[in-house]
Amino acid sequence: MEIPFLAPGDHRFPDPRPALAENEGLVCVSTDLAVPRLLAAYPLGIFPWFEENGVFFWFSIAPRAVLFPKKIHIGRSLSKTLRNKPYAVTVNRNFPEVIAACSRIERPGQESSWIGPAFRQAYTELHKAGHAHSFECWYPDDQGNLNLAGGFYGVQIGRAFFGESMFAAQPDASKIAFACAVPYLAECGIELIDCQQDTPHLARFGSEQMEFNDFQATALRLSLSDLQQPINQGVLREQNIR
Repeated sequence: MEIPFLAPGDHRFPDPRPALAENEGLVCVSTDLAVPRLLAAYPLGIFPWFEENGVFFWFSIAPRAVLFPKKIHIGRSLSKTLRNKPYAVTVNRNFPEVIAACSRIERPGQESSWIGPAFRQAYTELHKAGHAHSFECWYPDDQGNLNLAGGFYGVQIGRAFFGESMFAAQPDASKIAFACAVPYLAECGIELIDCQQDTPHLARFGSEQMEFNDFQATALRLSLSDLQQPINQGVLREQNIR
C-alpha cells in the first residue's frame, strides 16, 4: 500500500480504514503540523505520532479506547486520596510546561519521545487557538508553595476531547488531575474522550473499547456541536491547601 503524501495547504485526509487493515495504521505523511491540519485529523480518528527528518507520520488505531465522561469510575483508593491529600488542580495554567513534562517521560520500548520541538510548537499554537487544553495537579511543599506534580493535555473540537499525553512527577498526580478534569469537561459539554489505546490506568476510570466506524461517526458528529461553556483558565479544585 502506497503512503499518501499531504501537500502543504491541502488539509484533506484519506480514509484511514485501508491503513488500519493493511499498513498497521499508518495513514499518510506530511511536512507540517499546521493547526487546520490537526483540526481536520482528529475527528476522523487520525493523529500525528512521530516525526523523522522533517516528515510527520499520521496514524489511526482500532478499536478505539474511549471514556464517556458521565460514566467515569473513581475507585475507593483514589477517592480517599482525593479527600485527604493536599493538592490543587487547575486548567490551562501552564500548557507549555505540561507538554514539556510529557515530552521528558521515559517510555518502555521508545528511545525518545514523539513530542519533539515541532510537536510542542504545533500544539502550543493549537492551545493559543483555543483547541488544546492542559490540566495541572499541584502539590504544596514544606513552605506551602505549590509545585507542578503532574497533569495531561489534549485536543478539544466541539464536544469531543482527544487525550494526548500525561505525566506524573509525584505519586497519584496524573490520576488526581484526570479525576478532577473529567467531571469538569462533562460540565462544559464534552461527551466523548478519546483515549486512543486502552491501558490498565484508563480502564480503572471506566474506559471501554469502541469499534472504529462507531468511534469516527461519533467523533465527527460531536466535533460539529458547540460546548455548553468554554474550557477556560482557572482552578478546578483546592483540597487541604492552607
